[in-house]
Amino acid sequence: MAQPNQQPLEALADSAPAPQSASSSILSDLLPSQKRINIFAGFTRDVSSVLSRLESTSENTTLLAPLNTVLSSLPRKPWESPADYDKLGANAYSGSEGSERAAENLKRFTEAHVVCERPWEEGKKVKTLGGGEVWWETHGEEGERRIMPGKVEVEGVVGKAGNGEVWMLRGVVDFRQ
Repeated sequence: MAQPNQQPLEALADSAPAPQSASSSILSDLLPSQKRINIFAGFTRDVSSVLSRLESTSENTTLLAPLNTVLSSLPRKPWESPADYDKLGANAYSGSEGSERAAENLKRFTEAHVVCERPWEEGKKVKTLGGGEVWWETHGEEGERRIMPGKVEVEGVVGKAGNGEVWMLRGVVDFRQ
């Protein structure tokens, strides 16, 4: 027999929180589940300007995330610069000044992969968080999306959240613009 102050089960079901949908999640929550881009996802957590953008519910973003295999095959790490080695030699990243240089290089690389817009229409030139200009075009009979300049192939959209999308790349955006 029901107690007088108990609620029927239907009333409890109505008050239960709704499951998290793409529109209520944010990009920073989405990234940890994407194993093929987890190296780049780690970079986004190390750069405060990028992390703030991915956590923002008031700014839409398209994140251009290179595959782990792409990052692993780069001739140097994203925080390394040939100019730093030319100027400072093998110790370019030693000590606190070296750490600061590496952090600034990583910031430049990561911000170049953050498009400050979503939705992002084909052919529309937009600024990245790092200040560069990019756009995308469709190429080939199979309609491959490519980030321009550089014709960086988009493998696909791997996640959507209320504040943006994650596009997985088979290359890196030129961050030296």
